[in-house]
Amino acid sequence: MRLTLYAVGNKMPAWVSEGFNEYCRRFPRDMSFDLIEIPPGKRGKNADIARILEKEGELTLAAIPKGNRIVTLEVEGKPWTTPVLAQQLERWQLDGRDVALLVGGPEGLAPACIKASEQKWSLSPLTLPHPMVRIVVAESLYRAWSINNNHPYHRE
Repeated sequence: MRLTLYAVGNKMPAWVSEGFNEYCRRFPRDMSFDLIEIPPGKRGKNADIARILEKEGELTLAAIPKGNRIVTLEVEGKPWTTPVLAQQLERWQLDGRDVALLVGGPEGLAPACIKASEQKWSLSPLTLPHPMVRIVVAESLYRAWSINNNHPYHRE
């Protein structure tokens, strides 16, 4: 199974890339974890935010291969504890499809992305900085994998 994080935004600080890549490299070959960056729309003081969101949504959905399970990261989604996330990860593996995890830009995800999602996951009731979300998602999924595989990382 392949996990892919589709995130609106690019030009992240080095610490974000380093943190994300640190966890991605730990995943086993039979469960890769990748990042696809979606270019954000230009935001100015008179920007048409609805149109920008729509375009970001189109680009995001176009980048996802057909048949993937789509999971959106949203404040209004379900909060999963680490053990529940481990169970979700196991279910996803048994489902046999690749998983696309979607993170929006400053205004969140486009309505089309939310509509296309099969599951909505909330990392926190707080609005988190989007660069930080990348690292939190990667670490959380790696920890879930470590639980399912009796790896010592979870007990460290």
